[in-house]
Amino acid sequence: MVGRIIRTQDCVAEGAAWLAAREPRFARALDQTGPLPLRRREDGFAALLDAIVSQQVSVASAAAIWHRLEAAGLTEAGAMAVAGDDRLRACGLSRQKMRYARALARADLDYMALRTAPDDAVITTLVALPGIGRWTAEIYAMFSLGRADVFAPGDLALQESARLLFGMDGRPSEKDLRRRAEDWSPWRGVAARLLWAYYRVAKEREGIR
Repeated sequence: MVGRIIRTQDCVAEGAAWLAAREPRFARALDQTGPLPLRRREDGFAALLDAIVSQQVSVASAAAIWHRLEAAGLTEAGAMAVAGDDRLRACGLSRQKMRYARALARADLDYMALRTAPDDAVITTLVALPGIGRWTAEIYAMFSLGRADVFAPGDLALQESARLLFGMDGRPSEKDLRRRAEDWSPWRGVAARLLWAYYRVAKEREGIR
């Protein structure tokens, strides 16, 4: 069964209000962050390809590679599936990412079906693909599919933000943060937005960019 879908800024505001009423520290964080961003993206092949491109490179490098892929007409599954190594290497893809990108293009995913699949089924389907880990699958579910109750506890910024907000001695593990986030259901996706926003505020306050 598919739960709540975040479609508009009002959905995010509703979730934020629910979290603030449940957890006083979230209420204090919201006072500092202000309204949370919607952060919805398009779904489909290009969204997952972009996630693969962005792995283990800087934001600037990922943007440059993506621009070259767009210019070469390689952000569509059909074109990527038959692209040769030389074309992909010229765009900046490593050999490993070439393999991941072509595997994604040839997987023939039913992106329409993912829109109505349960959260767990979405994650299971995506992590079965080469180059798509749980973090990438959860981010896709949250932002491309708008799943309100999906969280990404393996994200280092979320872990650090939780440490700061909840006064922990150390950064929580993925397992520990996943367990803690159970209390934030059915709005774990909004809790993630809040923690990311709080992380930026906290680091700016410390003078870290």
